[in-house]
Amino acid sequence: MSCPLIRVQGLTKRYHQRLVVDHLDFEVRPGECFGMLGPNGAGKSTTLRILTGLTPKEGGEVRLFDRFTNPADPEVHRRMGVVAQEDNLDDDLTVVENFLVYGRYFGLEESLIRSRVAELLEFAQLSERRDSAVRTLSGGMKRRLVIARALIASPELLILDEPTTGLDPQARHLIWQRLTALKNQGTTLFLTTHYMEEAARLCDRLMIIEAGAILAMGAPQALIAAHLEPEVVEIRPRHPPLDRESLARLPGRLEQAGDTLYCHTLDASEVMAHLRGRHDLICLSRPAGLEDLFLKLTGRELRD
Repeated sequence: MSCPLIRVQGLTKRYHQRLVVDHLDFEVRPGECFGMLGPNGAGKSTTLRILTGLTPKEGGEVRLFDRFTNPADPEVHRRMGVVAQEDNLDDDLTVVENFLVYGRYFGLEESLIRSRVAELLEFAQLSERRDSAVRTLSGGMKRRLVIARALIASPELLILDEPTTGLDPQARHLIWQRLTALKNQGTTLFLTTHYMEEAARLCDRLMIIEAGAILAMGAPQALIAAHLEPEVVEIRPRHPPLDRESLARLPGRLEQAGDTLYCHTLDASEVMAHLRGRHDLICLSRPAGLEDLFLKLTGRELRD
């Protein structure tokens, strides 16, 4: 079996005596898409900053490409593409000029950069905007450009911090298609996201963290099967508030959020049979999903 591109053991980091990365252990294997999920403040961004050499670790070991222990090593940077959470494009330059400037950071010859630009513009569906100033692009176009630009040195590993945050559904689906194509071509992806659908679509494996520690790790469907009942019935009152007492005997694990009651069950049809004739309720039956798992493990409390 190929060696992991990322191997993390006992990784720790404190800020002002607060442990924000708590002895993390995980590996990212060649050719997979590995996701890191967690609520705000869980330690995701700090972990990524350590992996990309922007923040020093306090303890533990990080090994990249089975060889490097210093993420700031220039050879690591040549083999790793990074898509930050915030767009860091130069708005005063054109699309092509952004590629040229960025490629020089990797020591690439201008002729090589230009030979790759057409391919990357096609990848990002920006060919017709090659000579446009970046400030004239839409948010979705800028995000696609950031991802394409990160590929200028043909990295083996692409790290993406919330790659589709703030985008409309059309732009998000296009980026999903492009990331899937990259994975199919052999590029290893490591991403963080708050979109559960994104994680379910893209990730071969993922880990969920809270307060810097791992709560669960594995393939999405395997984690759902291990931690949740297979079906969920959502129950809402037509005219709030919800009469929780009248639903207390439903066959399943009950969880309330606002005026919605979630009944996690082995058999949704049995729950729906109990609710037959309840015209005061709106009921929806569906399979359990990654968002249900995330909320079960991390809770429903709002995080700032």
